[in-house]
Amino acid sequence: MTRGNQRDQDRIKNQKKQNKKKSANTLSGTQFQQKKESDAEIMRRKQASADAAKTSSDKKK
Repeated sequence: MTRGNQRDQDRIKNQKKQNKKKSANTLSGTQFQQKKESDAEIMRRKQASADAAKTSSDKKK
């Protein structure tokens, strides 16, 4: 069983590990907004192509 100093050491180690996970986003506000908009545009294109494929397959039936 973990006792005393070892428990404290493990707690400190886990805190450092958790802090690294939180700081994963390194984009600034404008960079984040631009990435968000470009991702949204990509998804719109994918959705449009999927809708086009769906309507073309509906016409064939």
